[in-house]
Amino acid sequence: MSNVMEPRPAATVMMVRDGDGGFEVLMLKRNLNSDFVGGAYVFPGGGVDALDASPGTEVLVEGLIDAEASTRLSLTSGGLAYYVACLRELFEEAGLLLARSANGEYVRFDDPDVHERFATHRRAVNGSERRFLDIVAEEKLRLDLTALEYYAHWVTPVGPPRRYDTRFFVALAPEYQVAAHDAGETIADEWVRPRDALERHHAGELEMIFPTIRNLEAIADLPHAAAVLEHARQKQEILRIEPKFLTVDGEVTIVMPGDPGWTN
Repeated sequence: MSNVMEPRPAATVMMVRDGDGGFEVLMLKRNLNSDFVGGAYVFPGGGVDALDASPGTEVLVEGLIDAEASTRLSLTSGGLAYYVACLRELFEEAGLLLARSANGEYVRFDDPDVHERFATHRRAVNGSERRFLDIVAEEKLRLDLTALEYYAHWVTPVGPPRRYDTRFFVALAPEYQVAAHDAGETIADEWVRPRDALERHHAGELEMIFPTIRNLEAIADLPHAAAVLEHARQKQEILRIEPKFLTVDGEVTIVMPGDPGWTN
């Protein structure tokens, strides 16, 4: 029997917006005590839960049904759960909600009463007191799955005690909402230009894991936020990427298909 840890399904999103010096991406710093990449700067995201695909989910979303979502992710079924998980984690970790009200407009938090109501909702979800989808239903909202563009598929290499099979998405930051870390799983938030984030990583200022670095590199030279989404839409095929750990002269490095030392 194999003792290799099976990766858990997960979803994450690169939220982008235009800034004065170029487009920016939202980065969150993981709690230093986290048992997975503690202290690292990551995109909002996390594991897919069973409740993300519970009965009745499709009436609370717009833009995709499970069959369409699954086709996009090259799955036979269950694709909708990744999209829902992505938006749930975005709300939990960053306080952003990509959802529309009955009039078709995005929910906005510039009204203090609305802001406080959703802050209360967020605390309840993070405290496991309320279900995210119950709040969506109570507020008469529909999650906007069309806001998410599927971008990449990464699997944690064999070796770590926790492994994830992660789908990466990109989305534009909603207007009239302000991102804020949850002060639990995440302890800081920052909008940063991808090229600046990479330079700060190389300078030892921002700790980041390999998939985060590679995805930032892939979008760093695009001209503006909308171009990031268009870049994702134009992808003809999204390959499953599972790097490997390679030890050479006592040094552990990560290798990708095509790199020296890669073996199937």
